[in-house]
Amino acid sequence: MPVIRILTALCACASLALPLSAQAQLTSQQERMKSCNAQASDKNLKGDERQGFMSHCLKGDAGGRELTAQQQKMVDCNRVAGERSLKGEERQDFMSKCLRKDSAVAGGSSASSQQDRMKDCNREAGDKKLKGDKRKDFMRDCLSGK
Repeated sequence: MPVIRILTALCACASLALPLSAQAQLTSQQERMKSCNAQASDKNLKGDERQGFMSHCLKGDAGGRELTAQQQKMVDCNRVAGERSLKGEERQDFMSKCLRKDSAVAGGSSASSQQDRMKDCNREAGDKKLKGDKRKDFMRDCLSGK
């Protein structure tokens, strides 16, 4: 009987300690919320001002803050897609390829990005079943980024 009481007491203690350890590890979103709340409190923001600030802060719109690598890549890819006047499915395909982790389409001039572009153009020409002069013209345009 005493063993059962001891085991019950240990289980109860463990179940009380578990939420404390889980609570100590905040997710990145919870960390951001905590940080934004602290900033809003420091600025004594109330009502709509606080709500607007929190919205921008939680989205990561902290004026003057440097962009993450992925955000910078998105900006670069969007810029290149705009320069090439890409629309619809063509733009989606380009953005997908550009935003791949290993892609350097957005302006990198490394040999691997040129090889990747060559592979992509060859694959696309094959999908379109282009032959002869039509394939040659397509490849020229594709590799020049038109």
